[in-house]
Amino acid sequence: MFDKLKGVETRFLAVEKLLSDPKILQDREAYQKHSREHAELNKIVTVFRKYRQTLDELDQSSELLKDGDPEIKELARDEMRSLNLKKDVLENELKRLLIPKDPNDEKNVLIEIRAGTGGEEAGLFAGDLFRMYSRYAENNGWKVEVMTHHPTGVGGLKEIVALFSGKGAYSRFKYESGTHRVQRVPETEAQGRIHTSAVTVAVLPEAEEVEVHIDPREIKIDVYRSTGPGGQHVNTTDSAVRITHLPTGLVVTCQDEKSQIKNKNKAMKVLRARLLDQMIREQDEKRSEERKTQIGSGDRSERIRTYNFPQGRVTEHRIGLTLYRLESILQGELDEIIDELATYYQSQMLQHEQTGKNSIATQGISMEHP
Repeated sequence: MFDKLKGVETRFLAVEKLLSDPKILQDREAYQKHSREHAELNKIVTVFRKYRQTLDELDQSSELLKDGDPEIKELARDEMRSLNLKKDVLENELKRLLIPKDPNDEKNVLIEIRAGTGGEEAGLFAGDLFRMYSRYAENNGWKVEVMTHHPTGVGGLKEIVALFSGKGAYSRFKYESGTHRVQRVPETEAQGRIHTSAVTVAVLPEAEEVEVHIDPREIKIDVYRSTGPGGQHVNTTDSAVRITHLPTGLVVTCQDEKSQIKNKNKAMKVLRARLLDQMIREQDEKRSEERKTQIGSGDRSERIRTYNFPQGRVTEHRIGLTLYRLESILQGELDEIIDELATYYQSQMLQHEQTGKNSIATQGISMEHP
């Protein structure tokens, strides 16, 4: 690990030099790229230098153990105990920092919410989840843009796809993929019986055009008249768009905008994200164990969380976390759950590294840089 850290420090110094190069200063894109890399490397190098200094201090203290004065020896032993504790803390921090980063973490994110079992009640809860995520986004200063949605007759949602734009949005939302279960008494239930319904959530990193190239010859675009409630433009113009990706059979529809062009652009954005998600999943099948360690199975059929209204309880099944503050969580206060999940999967990765099932080389850093 020490050799790898020295390599990181060498790269850090090289990037620092590049940032003062007049050619880089004049190239805005290159400067921003190197600035981001410098900031990431700086986190590791700062801790590494403290770690190296602690090792030097340990060497100096061990030399004092050879002193003939008993008091100096005792002081040296106390100092070494303190320094060893500090060394262990810094070592664990370095291992954490060297875990390869998910390349999608800083991206915007598309969240797809669909009502599952439970009829109208599932649709109502799908609406609750969308509001929960929207409030969380608002708390973080992120923008929310609805790409497409299909409401139910009682104010719920059969399906909604929305883009959450903001720094690190994917890194916070990526743990939400899976089946969310709700237990509550529906408003239509006269006898007060508790019903269990389910909603599925899919989280996809937004894909740039350079990441996912779509050949125009491989898509079929249909336009048709929008359906459902709406203003003067709905049902009067062929503004709705359906895009079929012929090689994969993926179909995306969008009718939320009055403009056919806007609907097409939104549909293409969703299609790119779904194709990127498919590519990631195919890659993950080849290294399934590593992927599971990073962010869980990501299986959308997996029951990940239960929201129990009678008890005011939210249970996160993947980590055995139960919180009795359902209302505040539905108001978007998700940080405690997300932090606990991030810590859990991070510790899983560290265990993987230590048992030799993974490599903690600076893959996340060196992939882009020689």
